[in-house]
Amino acid sequence: MNQALLVIDAQQELIDGNEKEKAVFNQSTLLNNINSVIKKAMVSNSLVVFIRDKDVAEGSGEGFEIHQDIDIPAKATIFDKEATNSFYGTPLLKFLQDNQIKHLVVMGCKTEHCIDTAVRMATVSGFDVTLVEDGHSTTDSQSLTAEQIINHHNEILHGHYNVDNFSVVRKAVENLFQPTHNEYR
Repeated sequence: MNQALLVIDAQQELIDGNEKEKAVFNQSTLLNNINSVIKKAMVSNSLVVFIRDKDVAEGSGEGFEIHQDIDIPAKATIFDKEATNSFYGTPLLKFLQDNQIKHLVVMGCKTEHCIDTAVRMATVSGFDVTLVEDGHSTTDSQSLTAEQIINHHNEILHGHYNVDNFSVVRKAVENLFQPTHNEYR
């Protein structure tokens, strides 16, 4: 099965914060888990795709770049987006279809925005999705702590389905590139 790791908005300024925004919750764990899953993706011969949000650091400079502590594979593909949806206005869907990808492993930031949207869009676009439980993060909102937001999304996106394709939530230590979707069909 052809698979891809999709790392969304794992950008320097978004993860570390700036004078207006705090750093994301559990930032060092997030970075370690992203690197760990990238290694697993490479071992399983899966594609690695990074998405960068042009709203981060006004779309340029160090703050816009993928976080310096992330080990970017030489063959990684990078797409830039201008919307919350990684599939909107980007070549992502065509790239995944052209590579006959069937399963996406999703990680990155921010949980309630770009991660939630990517998981839902991927399932309606014909992909099974594994959301890495401890591989996405955010900051506090006015109503909820970052930890509450993350826990809530892990709960609601586990088993989220659109008839044929759906998402499951699994920890970074698991063998994410051996999908478990067929156990639930």
